[in-house]
This record gives sequence, structure tokens and C-alpha cells, in this order.
Amino acid sequence: MQSLGVISLNIWQIIISLANLVILYLILRKFLYAPVRKVLAARAAAVDRQYADADKAKEEAQADRAAWESKLAGARDEADALLAEAGVQAERRGEQVIADAREKAEGIVRTAKSEAEAERRRAEAEMHGQIADISALLAEKLIEREINEADHKQLIDSFLAGIGESGDTDR
Repeated sequence: MQSLGVISLNIWQIIISLANLVILYLILRKFLYAPVRKVLAARAAAVDRQYADADKAKEEAQADRAAWESKLAGARDEADALLAEAGVQAERRGEQVIADAREKAEGIVRTAKSEAEAERRRAEAEMHGQIADISALLAEKLIEREINEADHKQLIDSFLAGIGESGDTDR
């Protein structure tokens, strides 16, 4: 076999290369690895904080949503109650208007009845007066004697009182 002169193994050179590699590793670890780990740890902490903040914001949003839904349900209940009360008040008002209208109508009827009764009494009084005048003229012509006017009026009034009493019993 032929030996290759280009390739030779030198143990001291290997040990020095390994020592250089270890020294280079320790230097890189001290100046590069530790700061990179700190940066990565800080980023991980920042990401964890953001996730925690996001979870907290989500919980607050859900709590706010529940509160608003509760308020909305309360507002709906209140609106329903107001509508129901408004309906009851409208019904009461309608009944009051009807009662007022009935009362006015009864008042008008009472007024009309009292006016009719007054008119009837006035007509009766007028008729009594006319009957008295006619009776006096008839009696004067029939009797052809002279009666003083006071006696005549008294006679007619007693006659009319008799007519009035007999007329009231018919009613």
C-alpha cells in the first residue's frame, strides 16, 4: 500500500483544533447564547402576557355582554310593563269617557223632561186662564144677570180646582 503523504495525522494539531473549538464554543456561549436566551425568554414572556391580556379582555367582554343582555332583558320587561299599564290606563280612560258621555246624556234627558214638564204646566195654566175667561163669558150670557167680577172669579177658580183634582186622579 502506498502511503499518502498529504494526509498525515498529527495528534497535537487535533488537540489544538479541539481546544480551539471548545474555547470558541465557550466564548460564543457566554457572549451569544446567554443574550439570545434572554431575548427569547423576554419574547416568550411578552407573548404569554399578550395571551393573558387577550384572555382577560375576552372575559371582560363576555362579562360586559352578559351585563348588556341583562340590561336589555330588563329594558324589554320594563317596556312590556309600560305597554301593559298604558293599555290599562287607556281602557280606564275609555270607560271614564263613556261614563261621562252617559252622564251628560242623562243630564240632557233630565233637562228635556223638566223643560217639557214646565211647558206642560205653563200650557195647563194658560188653558185654565182661557177656560176661566170663556166660562165667565158663557155664564154671563147664559144667566144674563149680573154677577160681580170677584164672585165670578171665585166661582171659576173653584170650578177649575175641581177639574184639576179630577184630572190628577186620572193620571
